[in-house]
Amino acid sequence: MSFEKNNPRRTAGRASTRSPGPDRAGNGNGSEARDHDEHVPVLVVGGSLVGLSASVFLSRLGVRHMVVERHSGTSRHPRGRGNNVRTMELFRTAGIEDGIRAASAVLADNHGILQAETIAGDEQEWLFKEIDPGGGLARFSPSSWCLCSQNDLEPVLVRYAAELGAPVRFGTELVGFTQDASGVTAELVARDTGERRTVRADYLVAADGPRSPVREGLGIPVSGPGDLFHNVSITFTSKRLAEFVGERRFIVCYLTHPQGEGALLPVDNTERWVFHAPWHPEQGESLDAFTDERCIAHIRAGMGVPDLDVQITGKAPWHAAERVAEHYRDGRVFLAGDSAHEMSPTGAFGSNTGIQDAHNLAWKIAAVVAGHADPALLDTYEAERRPVALATAMRASTRSAEHSHPGYAAPPIAGPPAGAPVGPPAGAGPRKAGPPETGPHAGGGPPAGPPSGPPAGRGPGGGTGGGPPGGAGRQPGVLGVVLGYRYAAGAVVGADPEAPAVPEAFRPPDGAPGTRAPHAWVRRGGERVSLLDLYETQFVLLTAAGPEGEPWRRAAAGLGAHLAVYRVASDEAASDDVLVTDDGLDWAALHGVGGEGAVLVRPDGFVAWRSPGAAADAERELRDVAAALSLRVGA
Repeated sequence: MSFEKNNPRRTAGRASTRSPGPDRAGNGNGSEARDHDEHVPVLVVGGSLVGLSASVFLSRLGVRHMVVERHSGTSRHPRGRGNNVRTMELFRTAGIEDGIRAASAVLADNHGILQAETIAGDEQEWLFKEIDPGGGLARFSPSSWCLCSQNDLEPVLVRYAAELGAPVRFGTELVGFTQDASGVTAELVARDTGERRTVRADYLVAADGPRSPVREGLGIPVSGPGDLFHNVSITFTSKRLAEFVGERRFIVCYLTHPQGEGALLPVDNTERWVFHAPWHPEQGESLDAFTDERCIAHIRAGMGVPDLDVQITGKAPWHAAERVAEHYRDGRVFLAGDSAHEMSPTGAFGSNTGIQDAHNLAWKIAAVVAGHADPALLDTYEAERRPVALATAMRASTRSAEHSHPGYAAPPIAGPPAGAPVGPPAGAGPRKAGPPETGPHAGGGPPAGPPSGPPAGRGPGGGTGGGPPGGAGRQPGVLGVVLGYRYAAGAVVGADPEAPAVPEAFRPPDGAPGTRAPHAWVRRGGERVSLLDLYETQFVLLTAAGPEGEPWRRAAAGLGAHLAVYRVASDEAASDDVLVTDDGLDWAALHGVGGEGAVLVRPDGFVAWRSPGAAADAERELRDVAAALSLRVGA
């Protein structure tokens, strides 16, 4: 079985850019705008998780667009599995959560992180057995984590994008682009026929991966430590392995056997599996040395079953890195996902951060394209998302470092003979292997008390990319990263400018500007919904249903902005615009305001502004807030 080079499906080519010259400064001659075959408001380059998610979000917001992907179809390799609770909230609002859970049903009961010397051996330790023990996450979210591999998730996104009417053109490569003050002109080539087309777009979203040709063409530098470690992902089938796994339903099992170190991930809990083996190209270790025979020997050693039936079905190298682009925007071109940031898989932050990039950018583009906001709103994308990526990438690398097992030595310059296990030779240095996007608390569940993992200073199986949940005496848990990230600047008013983008410890959402709005169950008419379900297409003003909220309601009505108003009560009859909280919950206290206060929530569910109490002139107050947020209002 040969290797799929660089990426199991996507190997980026380079898109050339011609200098836009004077038009870049906005001379308005429109010369390029007439020379194209097709026009779309948004061109999304890259049809992986981030690009496809951007398509779904844009379609839901009524923005016409096109997605182009140079590869012929969706990912074939089971990777990128951990979809955290914040990502699932976004998919829930977009109407696709149930479809994703259906696609991942076979792994619905896999929750734990196991460490063992071998699968068949007696030496084992659960680092934790549940992502969300006791169901505590339900206090903060209507959603939960979901273990859905990229090769299962992408087809769901493609089908939904098609249902929403968005064209996804696989086998189509961006080979060049220019931009001027009014848009981007892109040159596309169909890779099977060589047919060339020129597309004019108002905006281009580059979701084209870590080697992003768009980013490189624009000359946007990246910073950070760079490559952290390398692995080889080996897919295989085994009919007997499930007998040795038994009833243990893990997300990943880290294996510490000297000749079989790595990480085992189930694909279907029966016959299909993935094994991640450490690889050291920086020390001359060649991919060619990872023959089928050698990989089989390595897997058998890790399983502790010398005669295990193993059929190799695929091999793909991958690397973990920490890099963040210096800028997320150049004119009318935006970076999202891996083109903007790379981070270690530990904690499952990478693709989740990218999907959240796509959502942040989609609602802002939609507001500008529809005329509900000034283009200045788009400047807040980098201001909000880049600090989050920097902090999240650092947290991911810290987790990887803390989970590295000391005492392993570097691989030899030349690989061992064919058929020999890919184990750590004498004198080897720390090895790191781990599944992409899979780590402890991958779904953002709260930690279950004190860590149950190995003693401090000891990590799972050679630093295989994951480890025990954060807790007392260890690095902070990831729930603060997943639900606690915040925007200190951007499309927010009154945010704490000194607040870190990612907190050291999780605190329940409290309605502070720049944070994800609190979750609460309410009745709207005849249905029970989460407050988070209300935030998608427009800004939402929450205020009291009684007379104390009337000044805010009248002020919003006179504003002439694209804004919905919900009055909230604890004991009134529910209607389309009156929400009734469950069990008499005090919505105002939940959001950190008084009974005469108001809260403005953005289409992405983040608090844009709040007023603790009444305002002397509510309409003037709202107009000032709208101006600060670049929202357009009536006369």
